Amino acid sequence: MSHNLIQDALFTAKSVAELDRIAIQEQGIPGIVLMKRAGRVVLHELLEAFGQPRLLSIFCGSGNNGGDGYIVAALAAAKNIPVQVIELSQKLSADASAAKQFALEANVPCTAFDGSQHIEEGVIVDSLLGTGFSGELREPYGEAIQLINDSGLPIVAVDIPSGLNPDTGNITEVSVLADMTITFIGAKQGLFTGQGPVACGEVILDSLDVPEVIFEQVPANAELLDIFELLEYLPQLSIDGHKTQRGHAMVVGGEQGYGGAAIMAAEACLKAGAGMTSLSTRPAHIGAMLVRQPEVMACPVVSGQELEPLLDRPNVLVVGPGLGRSSWSEQLLQKAVAAGLPMVLDADALNILAEGRVVPNPDGSQWVLTPHGGEAARLLGVSTEEVQADRFSAVRQLQEKYGAVVLLKGPGTLIAGPGEVIKLCPYGNPAMATGGMGDILSGIIGALIAQGCDLQTATELACCLHSSAADMAADAQGQRGLVATDIMPYLGSLFNQSAL
Repeated sequence: MSHNLIQDALFTAKSVAELDRIAIQEQGIPGIVLMKRAGRVVLHELLEAFGQPRLLSIFCGSGNNGGDGYIVAALAAAKNIPVQVIELSQKLSADASAAKQFALEANVPCTAFDGSQHIEEGVIVDSLLGTGFSGELREPYGEAIQLINDSGLPIVAVDIPSGLNPDTGNITEVSVLADMTITFIGAKQGLFTGQGPVACGEVILDSLDVPEVIFEQVPANAELLDIFELLEYLPQLSIDGHKTQRGHAMVVGGEQGYGGAAIMAAEACLKAGAGMTSLSTRPAHIGAMLVRQPEVMACPVVSGQELEPLLDRPNVLVVGPGLGRSSWSEQLLQKAVAAGLPMVLDADALNILAEGRVVPNPDGSQWVLTPHGGEAARLLGVSTEEVQADRFSAVRQLQEKYGAVVLLKGPGTLIAGPGEVIKLCPYGNPAMATGGMGDILSGIIGALIAQGCDLQTATELACCLHSSAADMAADAQGQRGLVATDIMPYLGSLFNQSAL
């Protein structure tokens, strides 16, 4: 893998096409040369991952993506690997046509796809559709994709799994579900969010040795976060410091029946380093909080009026975990907003906000919003499906609507802040789809703001810590049966790595 480019930059298909154009037209690298480099990379990574296959079956489309496949076939034949090409088109682009010629000269058998092929051994390479694809699949592409997926064999996707939208990570009909995706020049943003991670498997980026100068001419559309870079922003502990210098975070929430959410958020605040943590909740939950974590100052509140005097103490609020949607919930949110403090808004605080009654003219410039897809849909007045179909667009719209830093949860969590390029968290796993995970995330964000991190940095760092801790917990005890509080001990390990 080539490392001579910014590894965290993410691009749209249009931006990658521009990088391609600059490489070919301004840097004078012929398209067929790039194709040959791509073919060599694919074959190398395939052999590294799966060993020498008994048969290599390469599905080629009509464009340059198909051309990459023909090159892989020619190179495999030169290594005496049994190989076949299954073609979905006879009308090829100029470079793909030249690539096919190499395959024919290497005596690669090329047969037209007819739906009757049964591939029972070896490895499949998907070179059907590149980043130019969006919208609806023309047949027989859908049929070929289904055949590939039904094979049960290892699948390597060239540049992008066919059928996946490179910009949104959405699959409108069907997509190749690869074990490995080898992507070239610039990483496509859709590989990392929404359904992208499901379709791609492991993602390997190779720059094809294009000069780094071309990346200076095309700005990234989004960026991958790096936990080790972000840990450097963690507030340092000073020898003469005291608890008030490390801030006071208050969690507001925990309606009847939802006490656990508020308790977990408060515990996460404390464990993430806030000097003091308090919880304002229903009286019924006070005992449980004190038994579980006596360091939390647990305050019973039965109305917004009772909350008001308590709001003089904290320098950040975490509002929403277990808040519910009762008149009690609305009163607490109203008082919290009126306090004018930095706030993390989650769960039912977002749902109440979406209704527009309790907070009619929101100024979110001091807020972090942490919706999942459903909450984001309510805030935008659209369907959850619309949000998930283009998560990049949804997170940007939310940011612009509220002026807040917005964290859109889900596979490939996205963070949009004012004037910031969208950030994408590359950590996390399916075990995180369980109750309480979001409450812990809110608590961590609140704690980092309490300690002096700006809203954007706090959100980015908290997201990476939370997801990485979940990855460590899943590695240690497996993904099934993992619960939100299982990640707490791993949070501590990550925080303390930064001190090493």
